[in-house]
Amino acid sequence: MTRPWILAIIAANLVVLIALVFLYPAAMLSPGRMSVGHSEPPVACAACHQPFRGAAAEKCTTCHAVATIGLKTSLGTPLTKPRPGPPFHQALNTTDCLACHTVHAAPRFSHLSGPRFSHDLLGTETRTRCATCHVAPTNALHRGVQGQCSSCHTPEGWTPATFDHQRFFPLSGPHNVQCATCHTGGDFTRYTCFSCHEHRPDQILAEHREEGILDIRDCARCHRGGRSGEGGDDD
Repeated sequence: MTRPWILAIIAANLVVLIALVFLYPAAMLSPGRMSVGHSEPPVACAACHQPFRGAAAEKCTTCHAVATIGLKTSLGTPLTKPRPGPPFHQALNTTDCLACHTVHAAPRFSHLSGPRFSHDLLGTETRTRCATCHVAPTNALHRGVQGQCSSCHTPEGWTPATFDHQRFFPLSGPHNVQCATCHTGGDFTRYTCFSCHEHRPDQILAEHREEGILDIRDCARCHRGGRSGEGGDDD
């Protein structure tokens, strides 16, 4: 049998807890402080929450029109500094705002920590238009890139890139040059060795035909290190 003093402690704790809920409802029930956009001016709890159901995603669109997100404020005023590129919310497959957003900044005991956005929420065409949301890096490598980010990166992770240049053709010695030297026209799906080497394609083809090689478009297939004397698929 449970001892009476244990029941008394449990009952006292319940009384204190109930009293705190009535005395400090915001501190006891709120998962955290409101974000600036929803606290200045204050937004009533019922504007987002339904009794005994919590926040309702469909209530978000009563203030935030999906068609104008990224272009106008919730009051319909044009943004002075629109986001770069076309707004991406219009390309979402769902209007479940709570899949990525919460009006409570912290702590969020009932939500997963960290970003919850998934590129799977975007339409297929939008997933390849990275510049819609992301600003291109300005380092030396990316300054010479004119193609799509998807040539080397995937929505599942920006790093590591899917292409390992060291594996296919080491950029060492005289081959440590700007990307556009070999990848002309900003097309990183193709390359040419004739930008530097004083060879004529017809002469190279004639020489390789003697070895039974008829396709000279992929020099790195045999010349993995860029050395003229090497050859063979396994070198």
